[in-house]
Amino acid sequence: MERGAGVMVLYQIGPELSLVDHCTEGQVLVLLTSQELSQHPELKCLEGVLQHTPLARDARVCKAEARRDCLCGTIVTPRYTKEGERIAFGYMLTASVVVICDDSGAAHALIKRLGREKRWQENGPGRLFYEFLELLIYRDLHHLEEMEDQLAQMEDRGLSGELDGFNAQVSRLRKEAAAWFRYYDQLDDVACELEENENGFFSTNETRLFHMLEKRLGRLRNEAQLLREYCLQVRELFQAEIDIRQNRIMKILTIVTTIFLPLSLLAGWYGMNFTGMPELTWKYGYPTVIAVSILVVTVCLWIMKKKKFW
Repeated sequence: MERGAGVMVLYQIGPELSLVDHCTEGQVLVLLTSQELSQHPELKCLEGVLQHTPLARDARVCKAEARRDCLCGTIVTPRYTKEGERIAFGYMLTASVVVICDDSGAAHALIKRLGREKRWQENGPGRLFYEFLELLIYRDLHHLEEMEDQLAQMEDRGLSGELDGFNAQVSRLRKEAAAWFRYYDQLDDVACELEENENGFFSTNETRLFHMLEKRLGRLRNEAQLLREYCLQVRELFQAEIDIRQNRIMKILTIVTTIFLPLSLLAGWYGMNFTGMPELTWKYGYPTVIAVSILVVTVCLWIMKKKKFW
């Protein structure tokens, strides 16, 4: 039977990860889905603690909870699978066992990569879980840099006046940056809980590694926060460009109104048709009104040009 994301997989933790068919004595890694976990599989090495493993499908935030005989929690990433399913895990740790509940198949891929790379020298669930978390955030800085490049390109577009679809793209990046910030903030709390080692499951070297992980997550969180601030700056640039366009339109409307206001006065004045108005019967009355109108428009344009209205 092929082992994959939909089949419970067991590994023996040692100098390398070895697939096993049953829960053996020693240190074991168990990968299973929410459906398999909800069926309460019988594993001798996990009697009394397996039920503390959270279901991946119920995961909403990153958290870690220390219990009397285990440490459990959930991890929810801002990433999605090709099918649009959010990548999330439930996990449970003891002194000798790591259980990861995964419905997306991402954990299976990461564990297989860990097995190929043989990253750890010290054998143990703590070191394995540290390497798992490290691999989970391995490419995140590169992704944040790509988001920053997108924002820089949008900023250049905004300065050049290309504003079509600008606001929607900025809003999408702002939401994504906020999601990454929350993720790192919550995952930092998880690393802090692991470093505290309340149950005494981890060695001194493993707690030191979790401390290093906490520092790295803090730096990633700061990068995500800078991205959020950059999004706000780019959005303010967009709003400033919109305000400039509106001001230009209002400027044109003001100029047109100023020019035609005296002409409206003339039209209203001579539109009253009083019998005592000599200009109405004067032979040169109509040409005179035309000349006055042209003079008024010319004077208005000259004044506006002198005042640098455009």
